[in-house]
Amino acid sequence: MRLEVFCEDRLGLTRELLDILASRNIDLRGIEIDVIGIIYLNCPDIDFDTFRELMAEIRRIPGVKDVRKIQFMPIERHNTELVSLVNQLSDPVLSIDTKGAIDMANFAAQSLFAKTESELLGMPISALMPAVKFSAWSNGETLRQHEQVVIDGLDYQVEWTPVYIQDDAKESTLASTVVTIKSTQTHPSFQPLPEMNELGFEHFVGLSNRHKALMTQAKKLAVLDKPLLIEGETGTGKEMLARACHQRSHRAEKPFLVLSCASMPDDVAETELFGHAPGSFNHQQGSKGIFEQANGGTVFLDEIGEMSAHLQVKLLRLLQDGQFRRVGEEHEVQVDVRIIASTRHSLAQLAEVGSFREDLFYRLNVLTLLIPPLRQRPNDIGPLLDLFVTKHCQQLGMRKPHLETNLIEALGGYHWPGNMRQLDNMVLRALTELDGDTLTIAAFHLNQLQAGKEQNATVNLDGTLDEIMKSYEAMVLERLFQSFPSSRKLAKRLDVSHTSIANKLREYDIRKND
Repeated sequence: MRLEVFCEDRLGLTRELLDILASRNIDLRGIEIDVIGIIYLNCPDIDFDTFRELMAEIRRIPGVKDVRKIQFMPIERHNTELVSLVNQLSDPVLSIDTKGAIDMANFAAQSLFAKTESELLGMPISALMPAVKFSAWSNGETLRQHEQVVIDGLDYQVEWTPVYIQDDAKESTLASTVVTIKSTQTHPSFQPLPEMNELGFEHFVGLSNRHKALMTQAKKLAVLDKPLLIEGETGTGKEMLARACHQRSHRAEKPFLVLSCASMPDDVAETELFGHAPGSFNHQQGSKGIFEQANGGTVFLDEIGEMSAHLQVKLLRLLQDGQFRRVGEEHEVQVDVRIIASTRHSLAQLAEVGSFREDLFYRLNVLTLLIPPLRQRPNDIGPLLDLFVTKHCQQLGMRKPHLETNLIEALGGYHWPGNMRQLDNMVLRALTELDGDTLTIAAFHLNQLQAGKEQNATVNLDGTLDEIMKSYEAMVLERLFQSFPSSRKLAKRLDVSHTSIANKLREYDIRKND
């Protein structure tokens, strides 16, 4: 029960009101006094007869003009309207107290962090965004009003707004901080702030043991100033991993430049890498190549297995002593760069058959990362799906849909020859075909893709008969192993000995999915 008492500004009137409540054993939960002559009382609900008598007794107090029942106290109404307004905002908003704990989170923030309001309240902001140094900001050690963070693999811009209150002496005190989180997808005008060295791997999401092992190893190798070779199938994110390793190294503030060894003719690739002398190619001025432009930083050579023998020789010299010659020049150029190379092939096999220099392979193969294909880590389908759905919904300006119950399970059973890039593209296409608020299995057209994959598998006739049969046998065993995930179960399914199946699984490097 909340009452609004209109009255004169008379000394002792408030005390008389409280005495009436006390005489009837009515608890007072709250009181607010307006300077214009209104007293607000918050009391427990009472029966109708007691309420009628109370109202009559209050009206008999000298100076009371009127009393009536209201729904909210002024501060309650103000807070309700404010919370309702904040909850309507599309950007996530948090309120942080002076100790760095969350004391308010709107609906968008609850959705972003996939937590209820009760779970968020009282949680330290550092638990949600470890890279954020709230204590340094609140203590005045840094005055940055904006900060770049990565949440569940996506880039966001955090805006800090301090909230000050003034005491009677007009002195301001920091009471709280409002944190607004804006997606760089929906606010493309934002200029990303430079990332610190500890950033770089936040864009990778996954739950599988293979993913976790890859991230652990990559973080170790990233800080070592040696050549790094990244192997993995098409679409596994080799360039993205190379950028993360660069960001975590001491070269993070220097350039990261990329050249695809398979996308341009040999002479063009040579000038791109090493530059050319003045007067060459009808240019009066010379040109610096990627290695000179990236001096102090990192050069990423994508699909290095496609590099020509001529360029392999020049690259070998660079790896040996950091020197090379521009095209058309005789004097040496000295640079300090780290080379990260990637390939979808096995460089060891290419070197063995003579299509890649063996000495260059040993120079590059100092540190190695192998990105497992998506089909070998189906537990990562769920977090990757959520990442891509969130990203594309932000780009398309649409509400994030619900997922059909068995969608993740169905996607986990697909072979994914294009790996994460294929999943990313399929999510975008599925969202453009969305009809309703649920993302369904049918939107991914898995039946058509599976049929096409099985048809293509029957026409792969490259190599000798023995190689063709082994390739087909490996494919059959790998697919069946997902449904019969032990050598004994698979042996029983195929009606062969356990030893035979165990040997073949070992030969084809077929392992149980995480």
